[in-house]
Amino acid sequence: MNLPLRYRTPDAWGHQVLKEPLALLSDHAYLERKAASNALELLNRWPEPEYPREWTTALAGIARDEASHLNSVNKILLRRGGRLERLHRCDYAADLRALVRQGRNREELVDRLLVSALIEARSCERFEVLRRTAADKELKKLYETLWASEHGHHTLFLRLAATARPTEEVNRRWEEMLGAEAKIIQKQKPGPRIHSGLGEN
Repeated sequence: MNLPLRYRTPDAWGHQVLKEPLALLSDHAYLERKAASNALELLNRWPEPEYPREWTTALAGIARDEASHLNSVNKILLRRGGRLERLHRCDYAADLRALVRQGRNREELVDRLLVSALIEARSCERFEVLRRTAADKELKKLYETLWASEHGHHTLFLRLAATARPTEEVNRRWEEMLGAEAKIIQKQKPGPRIHSGLGEN
């Protein structure tokens, strides 16, 4: 799996979170909803023609994909008697957003795109762990299906970031944020969430 993450999630995490599949699915559905709205928010705040033609097409495509993922996850959740929570907090995403250089236009944009890339890369890595550890055939198939899409999204956000500032500057910032993300994911509390930490068994 070709991901640049500095911390690798052990299979023990997958075994832990899969003990509460409804809570995990609810968290997952919320994240897909948030990912779709994030892509549209980026498009609304930094519209064309200031950015390359790929900008609108790419972000609209990501929003479409994430909405489709939300539908897939929500169908399974509802069929199993669960429901999507209206209010939800993701400390992992909040900690990453704290890294964004607010109010600095292109620097803020680059950071927003890199945070999005980090979340997609970590989600991709977690789906691989869940695919590998899930005994439930339906959930195993779900995570197998979503892995490739999330991997594509993470690389797309990186390409978009490279259009906003010089490549060398973006690469340097990416390395800084990769290091920060590795610390952030490890300090998360355990629980049935896609971006939770690993507690004691």
